[in-house]
Amino acid sequence: MSNNNQIECLYFSQEDLLEAGCLDMQMAMNAAETALMDFQNGKILFPEKIVQIFDENTQERINCLPATILPEKICGMKWVSVFPGNPVNFGMQNLSAVVVLSEIEKGFPIAFMDGTLCSNIRVGAMGGIAAKHFARQDAKSIGFIGSGEQAKMHLIAMKSAVPTLEECRVCSKTDEEEAQFITEMSRLYPSMTFVAAGTSGEKAMTGADVLVTATSAQAPLLKADWMKSGAFYSHIGGWEDEYAVAKQCEKIICDDWETVKHRTQTLSRMYKDGELTDDDVYANLVDVVTGEKVGREAAEERVYFNAVGLAYVDVAIAHAMYKRALEAGKGQKLTLQETMIFQHEKLADWVHV
Repeated sequence: MSNNNQIECLYFSQEDLLEAGCLDMQMAMNAAETALMDFQNGKILFPEKIVQIFDENTQERINCLPATILPEKICGMKWVSVFPGNPVNFGMQNLSAVVVLSEIEKGFPIAFMDGTLCSNIRVGAMGGIAAKHFARQDAKSIGFIGSGEQAKMHLIAMKSAVPTLEECRVCSKTDEEEAQFITEMSRLYPSMTFVAAGTSGEKAMTGADVLVTATSAQAPLLKADWMKSGAFYSHIGGWEDEYAVAKQCEKIICDDWETVKHRTQTLSRMYKDGELTDDDVYANLVDVVTGEKVGREAAEERVYFNAVGLAYVDVAIAHAMYKRALEAGKGQKLTLQETMIFQHEKLADWVHV
């Protein structure tokens, strides 16, 4: 006799997802583009995120970010912690996340999964979509300030979007961090030339065709003089570049300008300081994906892209990863309940009254 009150879902570790082939930037970019268009067409529910900041100075926080993809009949939530001091204080990563996915026919959860991979992939995927439209397609060199997980994921995304990239320069806080980046990423791209910048942002960025800042620093690390004519800049973090970087760019693109301008990015600071207006922002990324706005129009254009992060894109990518992992036979079954609470025959033995 079947038990209609049994509730099960699947658990996917990060290793399950990796082994299933979910580190697929093209899959993630496709899912992200579809989600951007679905949101524009009113097919996504996207409530405000819940933010709990434990230290205003360090911005240690845990966020709850929900969204529902109506065409897929999937509701999801990313629970993400950001503790910038972890690498120095504990020798551990500064970001971790989990994702819960539920179907919306009966409302039951279908998956509990690592969200750190998905979150990092989403950052890279958005940068990759922007690069596909705004980076020069004959770009040869990419420079990084920052060498952590998001920088590494961004290299995968940029190489996917701009296959002509052949040289990667990296600047980090220490020589050891630069060496680790090169060791790990040269295994993925053995034909690329990797250059350690000796902690010099100027050496990493000057003359690069693609520039990426991926740090937790709150300082104008990237200088306008280092950004050459025709370069594409992907800004990942908060305040990582001087105002003059954006001011010299012919185009400024955001994942969502209305969201960006109320946060703590460089562009947000410029807006609050009266140094940037709504009219200075060329487009949201979805406008380019749909063809409403054109991408790069001239070889010499400098282009600035800033993504603050849209949780519905995380949910869309997580759902694509769930389907890929399911097809690969990965994951462990979790039983959340065998039956309803008061149907347990032994409840009288267990209850404390």
